[in-house]
Amino acid sequence: MHCRHLSSTGFSVSEIGFGGWAIGGGWGDQHDPESIAALHAAIDKGINFIDTAQGYGDGHSETLIGKVLQERSEKVHVATKTPPADGPWPPSPYCRWQDRYSAAYLRDNVEQRLRCLGTERIDVLQLHTWTSAWNDDPQPLLVLRQLKDEGKIGLIGVSTPEQDQSCVVQLMRDGLVDVVQVIFNLFDQEVAAQVLPVAAETGTGVIVRVGLDEGALTGKYGPAHEFDSSDFRHRYFAGDRMRRTAERVEEIRADMEEFGLADRYSLADLALKFVLSRPEVSTVIVGMRNVQQVEMNAHTSQLKDLPDDLLERLQRHRWLRGVWYGGK
Repeated sequence: MHCRHLSSTGFSVSEIGFGGWAIGGGWGDQHDPESIAALHAAIDKGINFIDTAQGYGDGHSETLIGKVLQERSEKVHVATKTPPADGPWPPSPYCRWQDRYSAAYLRDNVEQRLRCLGTERIDVLQLHTWTSAWNDDPQPLLVLRQLKDEGKIGLIGVSTPEQDQSCVVQLMRDGLVDVVQVIFNLFDQEVAAQVLPVAAETGTGVIVRVGLDEGALTGKYGPAHEFDSSDFRHRYFAGDRMRRTAERVEEIRADMEEFGLADRYSLADLALKFVLSRPEVSTVIVGMRNVQQVEMNAHTSQLKDLPDDLLERLQRHRWLRGVWYGGK
C-alpha cells in the first residue's frame, strides 16, 4: 500500500482510505460482523486511514471503528465529521453560523465523537458541510482551533458542500484548515480548476470522496438497475439518472479498451487511478462493505500509474449534470 502525506503538518496515510458510511447504514442491508471483518481486512492490507461521521448511522459507524481499533496494535488514523445543528442541508446563504455551529454545540458534539470512537483525541475533525456565507466570519473553525490547542483534535478539516466546493479556497489561504474533503471523480472534475492547486500552494491535505460516483464507476450497474429503497442511491440515481450514467460509463470503458488496459485494470481501478494521478490528493476514501471489496480496492494501489495521454483523454468525461444530491 502506497502512502502520502496528509497536509504539510500532518501524518502519512494510505492513498486508499476506508470510507465508513455504508457500515453505519443507509446503503441497504449491512451486518455488523461483515463490517467488522472488512475493517480488520483493510488494516491487514495496509490501509491506515478511515473516514467516518456522526451521520453514518448516528454514530454507529464510529462505534464499530472504535471497537475494531481497540483490538489492533497498528496505528490507524481516523477522520470523523461533526454535522451542523438542525437546519437546511447544505446550509443556505441565509443561515447564521451561530445557529448551526455554535461554540457550545461544537464542544458538545466533539465530546460525543470522542465517546463513540473510544478515544481521547480525534486525528482529523471535519465540519461535515459549510457555506461560503461564513467565510468572512469563520468562528466555528476558530473554536476547532481551540479544541486542537486543548489536545482534543489533531487536524481541522471541512467537507465541501456539493454545490459550492470552491468555498474552501479562502479557508485554505487564510490558514484555517489543515485538510479539505472534496468530491473528485471522472464525472465531477471541478476541484481540478482551483481547489487542488490552492491545496498544493498552502500545504493543505486533500481527502477525496465519491471517487467511484457512489459505485457507478465500478461498471457494475446497467442502465435499468434500481437500488432498494433502503439504499440512498435509490434517490441519488432517481428517474433516468442510472441510464444516463451507465451510457457514459460505457464511453469510459471504450477509452480503457482503446488504450489496452481492459485486461489489467477494472473500471474501478481506472477511476481511482485517475483521482490518484493528482499529486495534491492525499487519499481517496472508498466505501468498503465486505472483505472482497477491501481486497479489490487495496489492490488498486499496486497498479502502475495511468499514462499521461490516457489521463488527458479521460478529462473529456467531465459531466456538468447539476447537483443530484439537491434533486436535479
